[in-house]
Amino acid sequence: MRPIGMTLGAAALGLWAGMAAAADQVVLQLKWVTQAQFAGYYVALDKGFYEEEGLDVTIKPGGPDIAPTQVIAGGGADVTVEWMPAALAAREKGLALVNIAQPFKSSGMMLTCRKDSGVATTDDFVGRTLGVWFFGNEFPFLSWMSQLGLSTEGGSDGVTVLKQGFNVDPLIQNQAACISTMTYNEYWQVIDAGFTPEELVVFKYEDQGVATLEDGLYVLEDKLADPAFADRMVRFVRASMKGWKWAEENPDAAADIVLENDATGAQTEAHQRRMMGEVAKLTAGSNGALDPADYERTVQSLLSGGSDPVITREPEGAWTHAITDLALN
Repeated sequence: MRPIGMTLGAAALGLWAGMAAAADQVVLQLKWVTQAQFAGYYVALDKGFYEEEGLDVTIKPGGPDIAPTQVIAGGGADVTVEWMPAALAAREKGLALVNIAQPFKSSGMMLTCRKDSGVATTDDFVGRTLGVWFFGNEFPFLSWMSQLGLSTEGGSDGVTVLKQGFNVDPLIQNQAACISTMTYNEYWQVIDAGFTPEELVVFKYEDQGVATLEDGLYVLEDKLADPAFADRMVRFVRASMKGWKWAEENPDAAADIVLENDATGAQTEAHQRRMMGEVAKLTAGSNGALDPADYERTVQSLLSGGSDPVITREPEGAWTHAITDLALN
């Protein structure tokens, strides 16, 4: 028979170990650097929403040399923020990514053009140089050009693609008639550089009918077969959406939380608060569950690329409501 003191000590030790192990680890890989585009996750972390769900969440910022799909494929993250075109293209190539939640309802992508370049309508793209982001961000653009019947190989009947860095210099320096911008970020960099809205012509992907889903949450398909992993994702999505709705309702405070998490010190209060105001317009209307109609619109846009579509066949199993059904109901 064990001494009572030893038994109680062992029990206390076991209880302490259980408490210490109670928080489940989740690593989130962002698509880009720390900014208000990802405010919901930083809010959930700051406000203790993840902790309330028994989660210890690590948020890994992205950057120009970081491909979220490669990070998650290599085991460097449990869940990643990615645009659906890149995720579906990766899936077709063998990386079985699954969308488990869709916090962003609308697309913020657009082409911003100098009015003095002579671009007034999409017909004026012909013969012009257009700045395009790559690393998976080019897919919506290529799909759009295909639908317009424009070659992206240059020439008098097509467009010349300038591989755009993650800045607005090509427009400012007149190296391109138009550049890729987001409603919440690069457009305002152009304005801050001295352009007025009247000097610009903007083509929103949403308005052109070629918008594709952005900033969804993706995991590897085989991981979802593990009930423990799926449970972690249910709790993660629930807390994340709580963070997003808090951010929508408190945009300035959410921007301030983002700034507190910016280890680079590169972001400014004015830019982040403005960004959060624009991002809130894109997350509005989403409770986190993927709208099948939005998914179908994205797929059809990516398939309709003529001889060079982004994806060549209808994806199967690329999204699930299994996580959001439990997280949000």
